[in-house]
Order: sequence, then structure tokens, then C-alpha cells
Amino acid sequence: MPRSRKVPTTTNSSEAKMNTSSSVEYRRKNGASLDNGDDGTPSSAHQTEALLERSSFSLDDDHDVKPAAASFLTLSLADQRNFALLVLLYFLQGVPMGLAMGSVPFLLKHKLSYGEIGVFTLASYPYSMKLLWSPIVDAIWSRRMGRRKSWIVPIQTVSACMLIWLGGNVDRLMEEASSKLYMFTFVFFTLVMLCATQDIAVDGWALTLLSPENLSYASTAQTVGLTAGQFLSFTVFLAFNAPEFSNRYFRTVPQTYGLMTLSGYLKFWGWAYLIITLGLALIKKEEKNSNRDGIAAVYKTMWKVVKLKHIQTLIIVNLIGKIGFQANDAVTNLKLLDKGFSQEDMALTVLIDFPFEILLGYQAGKWSSTFPPMTLWTWAFMGRLLAAVLAHVTVVLFPKDGVVDTWYLLVVIAEHVFSTFTSTVMFVALTAFNARIADPAIGGTYMTLLATVSNLGGTFPRIFVLKAVDALTSATCFPPEKTVGGAAAAFEPYSCALEAQRQQCGEMAGRCVVERDGYYITNVLCVLVGLVTFVAYIKPAVERLSALPLKAWREYNPGRE
Repeated sequence: MPRSRKVPTTTNSSEAKMNTSSSVEYRRKNGASLDNGDDGTPSSAHQTEALLERSSFSLDDDHDVKPAAASFLTLSLADQRNFALLVLLYFLQGVPMGLAMGSVPFLLKHKLSYGEIGVFTLASYPYSMKLLWSPIVDAIWSRRMGRRKSWIVPIQTVSACMLIWLGGNVDRLMEEASSKLYMFTFVFFTLVMLCATQDIAVDGWALTLLSPENLSYASTAQTVGLTAGQFLSFTVFLAFNAPEFSNRYFRTVPQTYGLMTLSGYLKFWGWAYLIITLGLALIKKEEKNSNRDGIAAVYKTMWKVVKLKHIQTLIIVNLIGKIGFQANDAVTNLKLLDKGFSQEDMALTVLIDFPFEILLGYQAGKWSSTFPPMTLWTWAFMGRLLAAVLAHVTVVLFPKDGVVDTWYLLVVIAEHVFSTFTSTVMFVALTAFNARIADPAIGGTYMTLLATVSNLGGTFPRIFVLKAVDALTSATCFPPEKTVGGAAAAFEPYSCALEAQRQQCGEMAGRCVVERDGYYITNVLCVLVGLVTFVAYIKPAVERLSALPLKAWREYNPGRE
């Protein structure tokens, strides 16, 4: 006689242990990594989902969920291997993301204006839009290859080919970036879109790769892999790409180039992608499972969530809530480089900031379980506005002679750490709130929708802010009083507000005098907009949303109104 089914009962999840790396904010924070209980174990909703995904699931068996492993070393050998695979797959995503969202904009600063760099930031948009095609990735696949490998293997193969091609052409593309900006942006947009699509497949695979009781380790794999990949391609690459760093620590004879070139770095990872993908295709077998939800059903569910009145209010808060910090987030580091802060010192600043980000992010996670998440979010909001003001002062204090002494480097590091900390607290608190209000019956879709809107709020204003810096800057190129031969200057003063004009002025031995720096005006305007919207709308809305019962956030049903 068949035994009755016994699967975990679905319950509401409490505040989760969050991913604390704000440098990977463009990721989809959903799935196994988010809906965890107070002790870090996955919620029963996700344990149930993982069980149903597996081919071994049967209604004839009991399915009691075991306690999660206390540490990585106590995981089963199979879970340890699958954990390592997840870390590797997330790491591969982080490598091109660190370049597209970190290193490349820094390397382009001396070639492009702020507005043109703003156009290039469009390359990061796929991570804010992948909700639009994630149901397709979940629903269409080859039964022979496997549900997740059907996407991961071809995507990594195409990514490898793109990286190898970029390695052979990136020097030319960088030189032509100003004249062929949209084509250059499209290349990196495509690369980031591939990474975002791979992220959807890897997030889904984590549900079946790890044992149901150890799903919380998917969050660790995500954090370790993506953060390490971005750290390598941003901080480490910038340091070893800088001639000053390479000459100071690794050479006896100075050279004009660093130990790592962008071309060589891209080619290396292109071939590494191919080798790893080949091994994944031939060695790793994916457990067979069934596709339970069609594409139309998922889109229909998302639309029901969007129709909730309180979700619409939360969406507005997310879309306007980051305007106040955009000038600081998007321009401050570029402005420091513009003033003469070296690439080596910038890499050192980010390197020192990294452990603080992890430690302070962990503390923020503890706070989010002690204080109401959105109360913590409002405190961090004001702190982040203060960080934008401190960044403004830091740029003003840049040494007039261009010589960066230890005292100023410490000021920049302190400002950077404080800014990152407030950003991390906001991120952790908001994600904790999202995890608490998400309907367990549709938790993955709910969390993905909220995370996507939050990410979009941090990306869509950036292009306008960067363009505003150029538009509000006033600078004039004056000819030298005398040329080398003693003749009078041969050109009339003209505007040198844009980077190309500034370089032309330097080539003509002129003096580019800045009468009005658009960064300062833009930053002040952003802070004022942030302060006004916070007092007039965001704070009252957040307090109202925090006071709502959980049933107010459940799936739209006309009968409930």
C-alpha cells in the first residue's frame, strides 16, 4: 500500500541572510539564495520547490528535510563538488562583468567625455532587464542535454568566442570608442546579456545541484564566485594594468605599459571559457527534471503581482530612491581620475574597501534581523546622501599641485568605505524586506520582479547624470602667449568642456581653464532631489508599507479588495 505524501509545508519566510556584496548589485537576488530563515537555512517553500524539481521525487516516499550542514567541510562530497561548480560558474560571469562595469569605463576616461561614458553604461542594462526573458530560459530546453546545460553550454561557448574576438580587436575598438561609441557599447551589452542569461540558468540549476537542506550554500557560492570574478577583473586587473604599479613593484627597468594588457586578459579568459565549457559538457551530467510552468503562466503571474497597489508604490520608491546618490556613484571616481588621481591609487582604494564591504555587509545583515528592514533602509538612505556630500568635499580638497600625498589617499579611502557601507546597508535591508513580503507560492517570480525594479532604479538615471555633468561644465581653451618659435598664437579661444576638446587643447599647447565644473552642480542637484523626494514621498510611503500586514502583499485577487 503506497504511503501518503509527506513534503515540507510552505510557510512565510522571515528576514533572510543576505548577499552582502554591493559590487554585484546587478545580479538577480532570488532563488535559493534569498528565501532563507533566520538561521540561514532555506525556507520550506524553496525546499519544496527543489524537491519537486528532482527526478527522484515520488509521491510514494516521505520527504523529510534534514538540517543544513553546519559548515562547508560537513557537506557531503557530492554537495562539495557541486558547490565548487556553482562557484566556478558564477566566477565566469563575474570576469566580463568586472570589465564592462568597472575597468573599461576607467580606461576610457581619457578618451571619452562623461556623457559618452554615460552611453557606455547602457551595457550594464541586461542585468536590470533579465526578468523579461527569464521565463523563456526556464521553459525552453533540450531534454537530451539537460534543462540548465541547454543554456549554459552554448552561452559560455558564445561568450568565449566574443572574449577571444574582443582580445584581438579591443585596442582598435578602444581607440575608435568615441567615433563608434554605440557599436562599442553594443558589443559589451551583448556580452553582459549573455552573462545575465547564464545567471538565470545557474540560479535555477542551484535548486537541484545542492541537497534541499543545503540550498543556503547557493548564496555563498553566488557571493564568492561573482565577487571574486568582478574583483579580479576590476581591482586586480586595474592594478596590474597600471604602468606605475608594475614599475614600482615588479620591474627594475620602467616601461610605459602594465604587466597585464586588456587584449591579453580577454584572450586568456576566452580560451579558459572554452576549456571549462568543454569539460562541463562532457563530464557533468545534469539530473533529469520536468518543466512544470509554461512561459505564459509565469508572465501572467508577474502581471498579477504588478497589479498590487502596494507593489506599485514600492516600485516607485525603488525607481526614484537612488537619484540622490547617482552623481556620487557614477561620477566621483571618474572625476578623481580626471583631476590626476592615479589608476594605481584607485585600484588600491577599491582593494582596501573590499574587506570592509564584506565585514560591514555582514553587520548590516545582523542589523536587518534586529531592526525593521525599511527603518534601517531609511537610516542608510540619509547616510548615503551624507556620503554624496562627503564625496563632493573630497573632490574639492584634491591637491592643487596634483600630488596625492598619504593624507589625501586616506581621505579618499575613508570616503569610499563610508559610501560603500551605506550602499550595502540599503541593499541588504531592502532585500530583507522583499524576502519577508514575498508570497511563498510564487517566491522566485516575486523576488526577481522586486530585485529587477531595484536594479533598474540604480541604472536608468546614470546616463542622464553623466550627460548632465558635460552639459553643465563650462571650460575654455586659451592659446599660449607665445609659440615655441616666438610667434603669436594661431587660434581663438574655444570650449574645451568635453574630453576630446580638452585633449586637442593640450596637443596645441593651450590652457584648458574650467570656469564651471558640472560635477559639483550635478551632485548638489542630485542630493537636493534625493532630500526632497525622501521627505515628501519616500519616507511616508516606506513607513506606510512597513506597517502593512503580510496578506496585503499576496497575489492580486479582486475578491480581496
